Amino acid sequence: MTIAQVIQGRGEVWSVSADAQVSDAIDMLAHHRIGALPVSDGDSGVAGIFSERDMIRCLHKHGEAALHMKVRDMMTAPVVTVSPQTSVMEALALMTQRRFRHLPVVEGNCMVAFVSIGDLVKHRLDKIEAEADAMRVYIQQA
Repeated sequence: MTIAQVIQGRGEVWSVSADAQVSDAIDMLAHHRIGALPVSDGDSGVAGIFSERDMIRCLHKHGEAALHMKVRDMMTAPVVTVSPQTSVMEALALMTQRRFRHLPVVEGNCMVAFVSIGDLVKHRLDKIEAEADAMRVYIQQA
């Protein structure tokens, strides 16, 4: 099972510019009800990730002034990425070992998706449930 299977049929990937104000990024997180955004920086692909954790750390350090800072000043960088061919288990292991919850999916120099650990766990659980259902049917027919 690969990341390509998880992202199949997904729509738009929301992102924020590295030059955007933190308050704008917070608005996007709240509006879309998500925990992180990939950060774009012109042609360089994914420059970083802006997450709720980044926001909390910056608010703690800078107070209200953090809201007027640039995303680039508080994003997590450099960013770790995976390809669509990466296995779900490999991505889960990477996220667990490195202790982060979001991964940009990059093909060539282009980000094609952004997955969370929740996306990967759900996909894995759905597959396990489908296998269990198939086994129940097999046992009933035996």
